[in-house]
Amino acid sequence: METIKRKYERRKKSYNKLLEKQKKGERQISNLRLLIFIVGISVAVYAYLTHRFIILALSLVVFVTTFIYLVISHKKLKKRIKYTALLRDINIKSLKRLKGEWNTFEDDGEDFKDDNHNYLVDLYIFGKNSLFQYINAVNTFVGRQKLKQLLSEVVGNSDDIYQRQEAIEELGTMLNWRQRFLAEGMVISEKMHNPENLITWANERNEDFRKPWVITIFRILPCITIGFVLTGLVMNIIPWYWPIIALIVQYVLIRHKRIERFQMFNISENYNNDLRIYYNMLRLFEEQNFKSKHINKIKDGIKNENGLEAYKQIDSLSSIIDSISNRRNSLYFIFNILTLWDFQLIIDLEKWKYKSGHLLKNWLDALGKIEALSSLAIIRFENPDWVMPIIDDEETKLISKDIGHPLITKDRVHNDLTIDKNVKVMLITGSNMSGKSTLLRTAGINLVLAYAGAPVCAKYFRASIMKIYTCMNVTDDLSDNISSFYAELLRIKDIVKESESGEKIFFLLDEIFKGTNSLDRHTGAKVLINKLSHTNSIGMVSTHDLELCDLEEENDRIANYHFQEYYKHNKIYFDYKLRSGSSTTRNALYLMKMAGIDVEP
Repeated sequence: METIKRKYERRKKSYNKLLEKQKKGERQISNLRLLIFIVGISVAVYAYLTHRFIILALSLVVFVTTFIYLVISHKKLKKRIKYTALLRDINIKSLKRLKGEWNTFEDDGEDFKDDNHNYLVDLYIFGKNSLFQYINAVNTFVGRQKLKQLLSEVVGNSDDIYQRQEAIEELGTMLNWRQRFLAEGMVISEKMHNPENLITWANERNEDFRKPWVITIFRILPCITIGFVLTGLVMNIIPWYWPIIALIVQYVLIRHKRIERFQMFNISENYNNDLRIYYNMLRLFEEQNFKSKHINKIKDGIKNENGLEAYKQIDSLSSIIDSISNRRNSLYFIFNILTLWDFQLIIDLEKWKYKSGHLLKNWLDALGKIEALSSLAIIRFENPDWVMPIIDDEETKLISKDIGHPLITKDRVHNDLTIDKNVKVMLITGSNMSGKSTLLRTAGINLVLAYAGAPVCAKYFRASIMKIYTCMNVTDDLSDNISSFYAELLRIKDIVKESESGEKIFFLLDEIFKGTNSLDRHTGAKVLINKLSHTNSIGMVSTHDLELCDLEEENDRIANYHFQEYYKHNKIYFDYKLRSGSSTTRNALYLMKMAGIDVEP
């Protein structure tokens, strides 16, 4: 961990030094620009007053050219300063993550929370203090969706997971590239748009502007009109009304379907900043050499049939959109009438759409996949002692050595888990606050990471592909007039239904049926646990009801485990270590006393 920390600190220090140097250069250029302006004006005034017009002309050319060069250089340097500052901030953020301050990061994926999902809420995958908040390093809209998908479901089969593992292993070693890739997506401060409208627009076709005779008319007509204007209004060679008629004709053409044209142009303009980010990120991606088959497959999949890289095709679109942006110039109206420039732009856009428009969605999907993999690669880089899981589809199982909760970065405790065809249900008892719920979440969240293709917080981890179901933090739903107990029953119903269908299920049940009386709770829990143990499912059940521990004697597929506490200097302590057998301790009254509640009758 110290080695990783030193790398981040060294990079932060290096970028701070570069930033100071760049800011110093910016000040020097600003001062030099002011000096050039003053000297240029002075020389021009002196030359004019002394009637040295040759010197005046030369000085204007030299000083104006130099001034423009300095303005351009200053603009470029400001961009480099912003980029350097982003790289420094990325390392500052990384240091915060190492210190356990990742829960202060702005994007926590709250918008992805879904109370009806099988496990998202119970395992804290999205929202405050979530897995998403911990690892998120995506900027594009599609990138967020791809990372959400990897954390919300099993994407592909075991081979796909192994391919992602290989990609994440490689990206984990590419700290410099990953940080540059991340910085490119942070260049603009505005939140990136949902590209759905852009993709739809790119796939729309106006076949009229693909017809050769239409293109020929709109290319030649402005040349004829400009020739009429020069020969009729400037040189007086032809009658004056010829150019006037030509201009009126072109004005009528410009007015035709003007609103529809503006709407089409506006859609493309709205995404201009996003396209520049896509260009820079794709260029960085496509120009980098990778060893991973998965990454190279993604890279090869975004070239067109001629092998042209995606970033070059986006650059062509951006150039057209830059021309569209010039329509806001006050002189554009006159220029448009003379050249029918709106139609020249439409012709160029339709040409681009025909060649590349249908590929845009693939480009953004590829970019999103790489962003998601880069986010997961943070885990690989910062936790070199974590293991890449073995995905085994032969039988339903989860076997792990020294497994810990990945989001607990301080005083993390590790345990061993073995759930397979021999012991299908771990029944976990223990006192309040002893670690039962945390252990359930530890197993669940590591399984989510395993299916995403990421390392898991363990020394050894082997699991089959299973659907994860949890029933832990079930609450009342006032909007549907559903009590927490009934909501829990609905969740349990889904688990039983999936289990009885033959699906491989991994279930995590925390204090089931706690909303009803003790007799019904014991009876219902015993029936449920026995039922699940005879399906193709495995899981963990935590409970305070020690009566359930008798199940181990009745069903050899169920095993008892427990946590325990100890007392020292009139204080309660927990070691959070999992032990075989059922719990024999109680601490509710003691905890009430610690909270200041009088428990004497």
